[in-house]
Amino acid sequence: MIEIGAAAPDFALKDQDGQEVRLSGLKGKVVLLSFHPLAFTGVCQEQMLNLERNFDKLAAKNAFALGISCDPVPSKKAWADAMGIKKTKILSDFWPHGNVSRNFGIFREADGFSQRANILIDELGKVIFAKQYDIPQPPDMSEVLAAIR
Repeated sequence: MIEIGAAAPDFALKDQDGQEVRLSGLKGKVVLLSFHPLAFTGVCQEQMLNLERNFDKLAAKNAFALGISCDPVPSKKAWADAMGIKKTKILSDFWPHGNVSRNFGIFREADGFSQRANILIDELGKVIFAKQYDIPQPPDMSEVLAAIR
């Protein structure tokens, strides 16, 4: 997994609406990359809904959350719509398959998807928090909110 203090590798991925999101385009904001294994699974749904529920708390701290998995954009769209996600961007790391997850050191080769993880990047693009979670364990948003300076 990427280390605290490392420069976050830039990437450009499409969100659930097919819009490109580039990490470097969010400089000046704190960015939470919330990696989840697969769409349409219970714990992953809970994880994404926690991002949506905490959207305003994150915004008050100049922070922006991005959900990321290896599912294709149409799946992300159907899933976001089914969950009622309106504010949170859920990105597709589908092709090249898992490339962003690999760059952050959390791709599970044997499974073909990412580890469940939260990675927090400061306004200058440095990693300030990084934690992996067991697949059945939803990330704790209070940890992330506390880590934002």
